[in-house]
Amino acid sequence: MNRSTKDHIETLKEAVEVYAARHANSDGLAMTPVPGLMMKCVKMPSGGRHSVYRPLVCVILQGAKRMTVGREERVFFAGQSAIVSADMPVTGQIMTASQDEPFLAVAIELEIATLRELAAQLGDVRSHHPSETGNLFAVDTETATLDSIWRLMQLMDRPAAVPLLRPGIMRELHYWLLSGPHGAALRTLADPHSHAGRLAAAIAILRAEYRDRLSIERLAAAAAMSLTAFHKHFKQMTSLTPGQYQKRLRLVEARRLMLDEGLSATSAAFEVGYESVSQFTRDYARLFNAPPKRDTLRLQAASRWISEEMRKGEQANAA
Repeated sequence: MNRSTKDHIETLKEAVEVYAARHANSDGLAMTPVPGLMMKCVKMPSGGRHSVYRPLVCVILQGAKRMTVGREERVFFAGQSAIVSADMPVTGQIMTASQDEPFLAVAIELEIATLRELAAQLGDVRSHHPSETGNLFAVDTETATLDSIWRLMQLMDRPAAVPLLRPGIMRELHYWLLSGPHGAALRTLADPHSHAGRLAAAIAILRAEYRDRLSIERLAAAAAMSLTAFHKHFKQMTSLTPGQYQKRLRLVEARRLMLDEGLSATSAAFEVGYESVSQFTRDYARLFNAPPKRDTLRLQAASRWISEEMRKGEQANAA
C-alpha cells in the first residue's frame, strides 16, 4: 500500500467515525444524504448478520469482515474492497473490532445503467488482470477509487451540489471498477443479454413488490426465460429459490422495522406481507437463530452497551 493510499484511508476513517457517531443505527449502519453512499462503524465483533445487498463496492478501512454470498466466502481486511456483483443475500460477520479501533467501512451501490453505458463505450477493452467467476470479489483498493469515494463523501454537507456533481463522480468510480481486475464480472452484470442481466429484471420486481404474492410465471417472463431455466439460473446466482429470496427480503425488512422503528413483531409481520404471525415467528427464528422479541431485545441491549461505553470514553477523554 503506497503512501497516498494510506493517507486517503486515514482521511476516510476519520470522516466515517465522526459521521457514524451521529447517524448510525443499532447495527452500526449510517445512511447518508448522497444516494447510494453508506457507512459502517462497529465497535465489537458480531455474529453473522443477514442482509440482501444490491450490487456494491465496500471499502474496508479498519478491522476485518467475513462475507458469505451463496457458496462463496471471503475475509476482507483493511485496505481491501469487497465487490458484490449482483443482488445477493449476504451474511456478514465483523471479525475484528474494538472500542479503540472500531470496524470502519464505506460502501457505494453500483448503478447498472452507468455500468452498461461505460462498458459500451469501452468496447472490447479488457482488464490486464484475470477475472474470476462468481458474485463476490476482493481487490486491493486503488488510490483512484478512494479519491472518488472521498469526493462523494464531501457532498454530504453540500446537498445543492449532489445532483450536479454526483453523476460525474459516480461515472469515474464505475470506470475504475470496470478497469480493475474484476471488470469482466461487472461487464457480465451490465450485459442485458447475460443471465445476470436478465435476472436483474426479475429481482427488481421482487425487491419492489416483496410484500405481495408474485407468480413465478411473471418473474420468469421478466427474465425472458422458461420456468425451468429461470429456476436454475436464479438458484445458481443467488443460492436461493425465488420464494426463499422473497422471504429473505421480508425478514430482513421486518427486523429493521422492529429495531429502528419500534414496531412489534405482529405489526412488522403484517407490514412485510406475512398473513400468519406464527409462520413469521418460525421463519424469523430459523434465519436469525432466535424468535423476534428475544432477538430484538438482545440487539437493543448490545446497542445500549456500546452507547454507554462510548459515553464513558468521551467522559474519560474530556477529563
